[in-house]
Amino acid sequence: MTTKKYYILFAFLTTIFLMWGLALTLMDVLNKHFQTELHLTKSKSSLIQLATFGAYSLIALPAGIYMKKFGYRKAILGGLFLFAAGAFLFIPAANQSSFTLFLMALFVLASGMASLETVAHPYVAALGDQRTSDQRINFAQSFNGLGGVIGPAIGSFFLLKAEQDSLNGLSTVKTLYVSIGCVIALMGLIFACSPFSRVTTSSFHPAAGSAVRAQGYTNVDVHRLKDLLHQPHFIFAVLAQFFNVAAQAGTWAYFINYGEEIMHFSAEHAGYFFSLSILLLVIGRFTGTFLMRYIKPYLLLSIFAFCNILMCLLVARGAGWGSFIALLMINFFFSIMYPTIFSLGLKDLGPLTQQASSYIVMGFIGGALFPPLMGLIANQHIAAAYLLPVICYAVIFLFGIKYPRLNKNALLHASRKIEQTPI
Repeated sequence: MTTKKYYILFAFLTTIFLMWGLALTLMDVLNKHFQTELHLTKSKSSLIQLATFGAYSLIALPAGIYMKKFGYRKAILGGLFLFAAGAFLFIPAANQSSFTLFLMALFVLASGMASLETVAHPYVAALGDQRTSDQRINFAQSFNGLGGVIGPAIGSFFLLKAEQDSLNGLSTVKTLYVSIGCVIALMGLIFACSPFSRVTTSSFHPAAGSAVRAQGYTNVDVHRLKDLLHQPHFIFAVLAQFFNVAAQAGTWAYFINYGEEIMHFSAEHAGYFFSLSILLLVIGRFTGTFLMRYIKPYLLLSIFAFCNILMCLLVARGAGWGSFIALLMINFFFSIMYPTIFSLGLKDLGPLTQQASSYIVMGFIGGALFPPLMGLIANQHIAAAYLLPVICYAVIFLFGIKYPRLNKNALLHASRKIEQTPI
């Protein structure tokens, strides 16, 4: 999957994937917790997702520019700094019991996560042959899923249990996020002082099958957005990622509410089931990484998207355990979507890879816009809200089915442009 000289660096990057997975799913526990502690409606509590995923959409492009100018190492350090700073801002927010200050803290924290997300995917992809980049990114994202298991488990134990026991929930929130901030700050210190962080990469290996690079596309002036707009597979990847993150954010934001209202669980026990669903996501990612040895990534993406269309229809029925098991299984089939869409969107872009990564991360704006829409429906009927993600998975299904033609057209365009460029 990668070469020996990258082992320690690859291990550190997968740890970063784990930490932002933990923080991301912990926010969905905060969604339910703030509904109780700060007396918010479902639609208003979804401003947590707006602050989080809005930061992703706003910060991704500046993070990509920063990465291009200063390199992977400094971009990673900048992302870790913002991540830790956002966690420490939970101190004044909790002290003043201010939802507005919590949103500001989450925005800063998510800005750090967005910076890391923008950098980490092309960085991991560059640590080896492009032909194995799908497997490498899915493997790293598996640890993101592992962090996702830990996040709601911690949140349910410390936050929802405190809520159930009538303890000071906001004080517990402060303690939890200060602990996370200390861990992230320590990681930044280790990365800054360790020699493995100075290992350089040469992007994708020329022999990795990058047709654009092999045909001499690097000699053309491609460092502009208009060149990316001529890559159909990249454009559709941004669109697919928009709907993918929209479906994820909406599904996770109201999972605990679904457990309470449809299954009549306590908030704490619904949170543990949420953690179980993320465990299924981890299993799905490892399973998907294995299956990609035998099934084309774009085809597997289509199969999993179609399965999630069926799962959402079952969830929307609100028919007891059958629907709840379908809700759990959404994460299994969702598992490979984010990293696979990301990897497919970056294929064959040569020197445009870093810039393209920023735009794909900007697709996170879907996660900011979709939960409030689901929240309006969820205020009336929580199960019916899960009909909206069907639209999202239909778009992802089309991206997978059409991908071979989209990528072929991109390569043909690159070939024509090279032929028309004067020597």
